[in-house]
Amino acid sequence: MRFTLFNTCVTFINNYKTAMANSQVTNESGGRQNMFPSETRPYIDESVSYDGYPQNAEKVNGRWAMIGFVALLGAYVTTGQIIPGIF
Repeated sequence: MRFTLFNTCVTFINNYKTAMANSQVTNESGGRQNMFPSETRPYIDESVSYDGYPQNAEKVNGRWAMIGFVALLGAYVTTGQIIPGIF
């Protein structure tokens, strides 16, 4: 029984080593394994203009903040708690 268990463990370890040797895993300088050593090439879409992006981002951020504040007030008025179920 012990020999069968030992043989099974050795077979499992050998299969694992073979699978790792055939995979695309590389080792870094610290001995850590890295499955994604090559980085993808960055892509910039030249057809899109980001000229007004900061102004639009600030407007959208302000609008979502106002919606959140109104939701906070509505929750407080209806339940008496700032965040219902927590405090």
